[in-house]
Amino acid sequence: MPKEIVNRVAQSVLITLNLEDYYTEGQRVFIDIKDWLYEGFILREKEFRAYLSAHDWTQYQDCYVALGCSSDAIIPGWAYMLITTQLQPYAHKVVVGDLEMLETSLYQTVLEDLDISEFENKPVIIKGCSAKPVPPNAYIWITAKIQTVAKSVMYGEACSSVPLFKRR
Repeated sequence: MPKEIVNRVAQSVLITLNLEDYYTEGQRVFIDIKDWLYEGFILREKEFRAYLSAHDWTQYQDCYVALGCSSDAIIPGWAYMLITTQLQPYAHKVVVGDLEMLETSLYQTVLEDLDISEFENKPVIIKGCSAKPVPPNAYIWITAKIQTVAKSVMYGEACSSVPLFKRR
């Protein structure tokens, strides 16, 4: 008679925390303002404001927007602020930076508000691989946050995890 296979991981109190579960759904958009600059480098206020007035901002309805400039132009802070005034009625969130910066900002908001009581005095493994973009900072923030309540914190998969923290 064959010996029954027992899934000890499924029976353990180990909690797997998958940051992918906290991914904020929605379209991400990068707006490159280079094309709104004279020769791609010089911001002329009157022309810049004309571009902003002519632009269709409704296309960013319910989007998460990153603002940046792919040229080496020096952009005054007020330019991004001015763009934000146009995006505010439509976009869920606006940041200055690239799409990774946007993702980082979204995760920071979610993780700051995360209720971690379910991890109290439990061994927690933070899942490493994900199909959705999880920025490196999200792993740092969640580790620091759950370390305050968890019995132990590990990274990876249950079959091959790296121990990070163990409460004494």
